[in-house]
Amino acid sequence: MGSRQGHVGREQPWQPSHLLLLIPVVLVVVITAADIATGPDIVLGPLLVVAPTLTAWFAGPWTTAGIGVLAMAGEAANGWFAGRVASRNVMVEVIAIAVITSLIVVLCAVRDRHARQMARVRSIAEAAQQVVMWPLPRRLGPLRLACVYLAAEEEAAVGGDLYAAVRTGSAARVMIGDVRGKGLPALGEAALLLGAFREAAHQQASLPDLATSLERSMIRYLADFEPEGEAGERFVTALLVEIADAEPLVRMTSCGHPAPLLLGPDNTVHVPRLHPAPPLGVGVTDPGNHVVDVLPFAPGDTLVLYTDGVIEARDHNGVFYPFAERAAQWTNHPPEALLHRIERDLLAHTDGRFGDDVALLAIRRTLIPHDEAGEGEDRQRYERNAEPSPQGTGALRAPRSQFRSQSWTGRGQCASADPVRFAAAGGRRTFEIRQG
Repeated sequence: MGSRQGHVGREQPWQPSHLLLLIPVVLVVVITAADIATGPDIVLGPLLVVAPTLTAWFAGPWTTAGIGVLAMAGEAANGWFAGRVASRNVMVEVIAIAVITSLIVVLCAVRDRHARQMARVRSIAEAAQQVVMWPLPRRLGPLRLACVYLAAEEEAAVGGDLYAAVRTGSAARVMIGDVRGKGLPALGEAALLLGAFREAAHQQASLPDLATSLERSMIRYLADFEPEGEAGERFVTALLVEIADAEPLVRMTSCGHPAPLLLGPDNTVHVPRLHPAPPLGVGVTDPGNHVVDVLPFAPGDTLVLYTDGVIEARDHNGVFYPFAERAAQWTNHPPEALLHRIERDLLAHTDGRFGDDVALLAIRRTLIPHDEAGEGEDRQRYERNAEPSPQGTGALRAPRSQFRSQSWTGRGQCASADPVRFAAAGGRRTFEIRQG
């Protein structure tokens, strides 16, 4: 994660190298020698103050003070060779170098103190991020996961975007969400929802029931902590995902959240048409209002979940980031490399400036290991429901009859959801609707 990647490293004040220290030392020697050689008509001694000023750029106060003392010694040497070391002119120049060096040393000390404070702040932000947003495992059953977090606020490591993944029996459940607002003010809702999801994901049998449980948690939180001036304006969009080990399918319930990208190994990008319910926090507590959309998800496919900070990112001309088009170029990359490519491309598109937090989560299905942890029966069930890959790679693909996605409401009603297919092959890109 990146914050600007979500990962924040502890920074220490820059320690000068010996080569850098040679620069001010050489300057003192050269200026002193030139002043002695030119005689009393040309005075170069005041230029010695450049040495401690330059040292302060890369070194600490003690090193800067040492170079300042060396500069004063150089000015005294000029006076000694000229035979006027006790003259008023030389004494004034030495005192001036001492005063300026003292001011520079004070500024160095203040700068280093501020740097240490910022390093502590970043370490605290990193610790808060680890507590609120647990690091995702790289593998979860047959799934490979990778994530990226880019905070809109410069020094924030975490904000209003959130994601989590848990293992529930022979399936995995994943959530990605976006709190209204950005940065640290949205952290309260994010922390609440992440904790509620990690607990309820193990207790609720279906995604609609899970969404309802999260809604009730949000209502209780807002009843206690919602600001008076923002009554009814605090909510969270969320996408809940369930991926069973033994089925080449993915189930999703959207609570006002953007649909993910489904990347195929043949340079295709599918944008499913979901049936979103209202966001969490608006009071929808009936599971029947939440639709479960089902899509094929075979080995080799990659599901990319994201927040609206990605699709709303603009360049200096106001052009939105073409997310699906760019992702189509890297469909064969593993999750870590895929998100690394997207992150670099997104930063280049926006010049590193975001109007909202950005979260990306890539999930790739791999083949289920043979009979690991008693899953032999699940694998046989998976193979009965799948067919060989047309690419002849030995991978299992979802049956063609399952290409048309289906949706169920909490009451068992069914509705179709035709995915939009974005193809990129041979440098040509076309949009078409696949009807099953």
